[in-house]
Amino acid sequence: MNSVAHRWIADSVLLLVAFIWGTTFVLVQNAIETLPPFTFLAIRFSLAGMFLLLIFRWRGVSYNIPLKHVTVGAFIGMWLFLGYALQTFSLLYTTSGKSGFLTGLSVAMVPIWSLVLLGVKPRPTAIVGVLLAVAGLYLLAFADFSSINRGDILALLCAIAFGLQIVYTAKYAPEVETLHLVTIQIFTVALLSGGCSLLFEPWERALKEGAWSVPAVYTALLITAFLATSLAYLAQTHFQKFTTPTRVALIFAMEPVFAALADYWWMDVALETRTLTGCILIFAGMVLAEIEWPPIWRKHPKENRNRELLPDPSPASLPPIRKKR
Repeated sequence: MNSVAHRWIADSVLLLVAFIWGTTFVLVQNAIETLPPFTFLAIRFSLAGMFLLLIFRWRGVSYNIPLKHVTVGAFIGMWLFLGYALQTFSLLYTTSGKSGFLTGLSVAMVPIWSLVLLGVKPRPTAIVGVLLAVAGLYLLAFADFSSINRGDILALLCAIAFGLQIVYTAKYAPEVETLHLVTIQIFTVALLSGGCSLLFEPWERALKEGAWSVPAVYTALLITAFLATSLAYLAQTHFQKFTTPTRVALIFAMEPVFAALADYWWMDVALETRTLTGCILIFAGMVLAEIEWPPIWRKHPKENRNRELLPDPSPASLPPIRKKR
């Protein structure tokens, strides 16, 4: 299988991941009405980590994880946790629309981090795609930025964290066993979320028998733990080896598009013209990033250019050869 086929398969799987995240957003919203957010995250990522340990046994992967893999997985897991934590705290001080838009700005930050940390220059089509996606996110958010508060700053820091998680995954995924990297990353988020739950939330609510009898809670935990966490981050870590961080960010920008479509399909939320326009712009930005336009001109070394300017020698243009007598 050639590199183009690998890239298209990778992009298709990552788009499926964005679809899972977008369509499970409603489930998470309903679940955290009963369980506090960090408590929900701690349980969700713990279940996901235990599921990954079963995959270890199924695939015959050793449980003896090298220290380097533990360090890298914990490092990336820290950025992933910061993304979730900062987004949660931002909602205490700002609107969901502003938080959603600012969090989505990770799509614009990934090309910058890729250039700084990886030395990867985004193609012009990818840059235009990013601009279209940012415009689409703004239309989806319908946010008023006449004033900036601490929640907006937290949401912007959240975008930085999610962007760095994508870039560092691209950096270390080719060097580290995928299952090791994802498992340590998942358990890091579970551990840090559990700590925040103990510090900032009434975690005792999770111990009440009534909390687990609510269908919205156990349904959301099971679906998000296995589909939206274990399998999703396994797919991201594996398939990022075959595509660029900027393309990954643009594909993940489709998450709010799928969330809006899920609201329309399941919650009977009307799709206004502004929302549809935003969805179209994000989709156009993702498609544009897939296009590889041929270069208009290629730079040649100076000596090659000079050589191309010289006429081709032909027998008629060569001076006659005098024979010695």
